[in-house]
Amino acid sequence: MAKEKLEKIEKLEVVEPAAQEGKAKFAQRLNDFIQKNRVGFLIGLIVVIVGVIAFSVTNGVVKVLNTKAIAQVEDFSSRFDTLQIDINSEEKAADVQALLDELAAFAPRHKGYAGARAFTIMANIYAEKDNWAEAEKAWSNAAVAGAGAYIEPVALYNTAVAVEEQGDLARAIEFYAKAANFDFPGAPRAQFAIGRLNEAQNNKEAALEAYRVVLSKWATDQVWSNLAQSRIISLSVK
Repeated sequence: MAKEKLEKIEKLEVVEPAAQEGKAKFAQRLNDFIQKNRVGFLIGLIVVIVGVIAFSVTNGVVKVLNTKAIAQVEDFSSRFDTLQIDINSEEKAADVQALLDELAAFAPRHKGYAGARAFTIMANIYAEKDNWAEAEKAWSNAAVAGAGAYIEPVALYNTAVAVEEQGDLARAIEFYAKAANFDFPGAPRAQFAIGRLNEAQNNKEAALEAYRVVLSKWATDQVWSNLAQSRIISLSVK
């Protein structure tokens, strides 16, 4: 299957120059859009994971978790939702700090859903405040607390986003690669990000390889597979 995909990619190189140039320009615009909106993708993943966790809790996970801890973390979540709109205002500063202090005391003492959710809320607060170093730590801790659950790859992906926001592209690639190894909806997006960041570092061959992996592993994905193919075309005419 991988060989067939590579053969198809090689055939793209004989496309007429004018057609290649048009596709390359379109691909560049798409890539620029992805680059500018990577934080938006993070928010989208947060929505997905909250939905999955809520489904799991209502279908039995609550039976094996500490009820008091769940109640506490849901209270944290409710307070964050209330503060989020004006989270960077001076009026809310004391309330936000109080919530962060409580989360910092609560999260390390809990694993599974409660701990991971608490670290997630912390990460969201820091991301809202553009404190990407602390957001990275919180997402990384969420991945550890939620190890073996759906939150782990999502937390790893968002750790990569936080690292990328700090400008450390090489280390961001490492976290995207970890996330891409999991079977979850964000995996092809993580793999595409590996190609995108290699492009940003002028590592053309590494970028092409990363995009080819997207094509070989997620051929039926209508978004990231198509974008990967477009980037391959774009790089082939440079």
